Amino acid sequence: MPHALAIHGGPDAQGVPLHDFSTNANACGPCPEVLAAVQQADATRYPDPAYTALREALGAFHAVAPGRIALAASASEAIHRFSQLAALQGVRPVRVPRHGYGDYAQAAQARGLAVVHDAAAPAGLQWACEPASPLGGVDLQRASWLLAPEAGALRVLDCAYAPLRLDGTPWPAAAPGVWQLWTPNKALGLTGVRAAYTLAPDAEAAGRFAALAPSWPVGAHGVALLAAWQQASVQRWLAECLPQLRTWKARQQALCTTLGWQELPGSTANFFCARPPQAHLQQRLAALRAAGIKLRECSSFGLPGVLRLGVLPPPAQDALAAAWRAACSAHPSMENMQ
Repeated sequence: MPHALAIHGGPDAQGVPLHDFSTNANACGPCPEVLAAVQQADATRYPDPAYTALREALGAFHAVAPGRIALAASASEAIHRFSQLAALQGVRPVRVPRHGYGDYAQAAQARGLAVVHDAAAPAGLQWACEPASPLGGVDLQRASWLLAPEAGALRVLDCAYAPLRLDGTPWPAAAPGVWQLWTPNKALGLTGVRAAYTLAPDAEAAGRFAALAPSWPVGAHGVALLAAWQQASVQRWLAECLPQLRTWKARQQALCTTLGWQELPGSTANFFCARPPQAHLQQRLAALRAAGIKLRECSSFGLPGVLRLGVLPPPAQDALAAAWRAACSAHPSMENMQ
């Protein structure tokens, strides 16, 4: 049987959506300075295979020794590499969030590792993401780490959405024995540039992780993105985006309420979840997609019938409302006729 593709947001067989609520990229992007750096990257040459200057810059940015920085082709590639590292170390149970990114479980299962969801269950490899996806709030997995340190466990905090928290919460601080996985492309509005890096607990751990990578896991364009990411001017641009995203989010939440969608509480990020009326939901979503609007249905996150919505500007929100009302007219139900 052919391998089933993982479910993701973004472009699909129908092409690039006109209004894409299915991904969580910064809708204020792309960051002009980073976009220029990527466009000017020298793709005629290999990067430094050791990424010496880049690791030094990222180490200074996070105030850690450069030996603790390891590069990855993307967050998904890093997730698979962490699973491989766990398997080589004899780890069997892998703990993943009950509602979380599907690659955590998929990477573990591809290596024959058991997957558990209970935050109290012992596990050798433990995943957390905060703010969590798809719900955008506190990850109970990470909260359990603070209550119960576990010697020898490989704990990885996915920081994909940390730069896009809208409640003023600072970025996660380093914690003993905890890895951090950073993927700035969402915050910069450049999700097509695949590049990531990890902050290891120590240089020895970083070396074990790096040893499992192919040569040059990050190409010239990814290097340009990561080098620009830590520039003060880029961080100022990101900080200036957050108030705009807060305003757009509040408007989008209010709009969902007018459509009769029930918001799931707790999101502090540039995305949130809502449960629309369930009658004819798949037909209505198909109608929206045909109209150029893509939403992320959360069955793959363990939340069937729930939609995750990235925050977009008002014109996209208004297009969503108009397309939803048109879809409801085409596929009426008793709840809409009351």
